Amino acid sequence: MPLDLGDSVPNTKLPSSSGKEVALTDFKGKKIVLYFYPKDNTTGCTAEACDFRDATKAYTKLNAVIVGVSKDSLKSHSNFISKYQLPFELLADENAELLEAFGVWKEKSMYGRKYMGVERSTFLIDEKGEIVQVWRKVSVKDHAKAVLEEIAKL
Repeated sequence: MPLDLGDSVPNTKLPSSSGKEVALTDFKGKKIVLYFYPKDNTTGCTAEACDFRDATKAYTKLNAVIVGVSKDSLKSHSNFISKYQLPFELLADENAELLEAFGVWKEKSMYGRKYMGVERSTFLIDEKGEIVQVWRKVSVKDHAKAVLEEIAKL
């Protein structure tokens, strides 16, 4: 069963753009905006990352950190961060451990071809490490703003 509302986050450690292995449990005491996205440097993923980037100060004021996850390599993440001045960590989940745990590694279809890919999703995790809000099949437009509004209610 994939993780959902009320579940505690796993202690899975993944390579981070910060140069360390990072687990979501390392952020206890802060709210976490955990967003899963398909691929660095693609149109939708770039727009989403830049929207989170532009709202980072507002998230920080609410004691929240932003963490992005995709199957891309650390090298790809490094280039993505550099190109768009992203001020938050990106985790490289090349083996889809966290993607599968959160149920966002899904079969997709494009032009009749089936393949496995990331379903754009965001999870809001509270200071105790519990999932308190879930957005699946995210539409990028105004998403960062909607997440921020939800955090402000906590």
